[in-house]
Amino acid sequence: MQSLPLIAVTELAHADPARRHAAAAKLGRASREVGFFLVAEHSVPRATIDAAFADARAFFAQPLADKQRLSIKRSPHNRGYVAMADERLDPRAGFDRKEAFNLGLELDANDPDIVAGIPFRGLNFWPTTLPGWRERMLGYFDHCLELGRLIHRGFAIDLGLDEQFFAPHLTAPIATLRLLHYPAAIQAGRHDAGAGEHTDYGDLTLLATDGVPGLEVRSRDGEWLEVPSIPGTYVCNIGDCLMRWSNDVYLSTPHRVRAPTQERYSIAFFMEPNPETLIDPRQIAPDQAPRYAPIHCADYLKQRLDATYQHRAGS
Repeated sequence: MQSLPLIAVTELAHADPARRHAAAAKLGRASREVGFFLVAEHSVPRATIDAAFADARAFFAQPLADKQRLSIKRSPHNRGYVAMADERLDPRAGFDRKEAFNLGLELDANDPDIVAGIPFRGLNFWPTTLPGWRERMLGYFDHCLELGRLIHRGFAIDLGLDEQFFAPHLTAPIATLRLLHYPAAIQAGRHDAGAGEHTDYGDLTLLATDGVPGLEVRSRDGEWLEVPSIPGTYVCNIGDCLMRWSNDVYLSTPHRVRAPTQERYSIAFFMEPNPETLIDPRQIAPDQAPRYAPIHCADYLKQRLDATYQHRAGS
């Protein structure tokens, strides 16, 4: 997909306002016109990314019984292991042929939000037989969190807001680091067996891939286009929450993962605002008639996840 712009996001933190605004304008164009872009010159070390992929392979190589002990079905907070066929991103097409592992913001069991039962404020599940795994994953999580905050700074500049508009809403966000494993398809039964056609639920997705193709994006004229894998870059896209918050100024674009012909791994970082943040289009586009009613971030995310997982139905 040659039309995805490549954005050097370190420019968003440059001391020169003109440099920041130029990078933000490029980011804004991509967010309005495509909903996808490539991020280059970010601050996540290559060695950290490589270690995260090695840890993902090690996790998924464990016996199924060990992974199932960390099942997402044990967590109301979207944490843990998602087994093959547990997820259906496009319910019309059936279950996805992939497995995943989710972790979120690391909190102590005595954290007031956990004690109070705040939605999406839960304990992470950790494998006990992989030395150093927890520490490396949390380090990677923190790098992605800072990158996501920086990109939100660019959104604020582009939207004509105060540069720090999003900062108070990203102090302790509902951020999910998701490891993904797609086994090689023998007889997948459908083109998008890896992950059905969908849009992402949050504000922003940062995706690192292992170079194996599979991700496809639907263009505005309905054509499915393959997203390239460029070493050292993140594939990023706008999610439904930010599209809603921006009153459709930014676009959340449908995408899918086709059944890979060889084993494929990817690592996604989904960034939503703090649970209590009110997603109200009037905050970002006060001169426009709002297309959406205000809703708290945690309530919106719950609605979307309940429709994705059978075990959450009626929760």
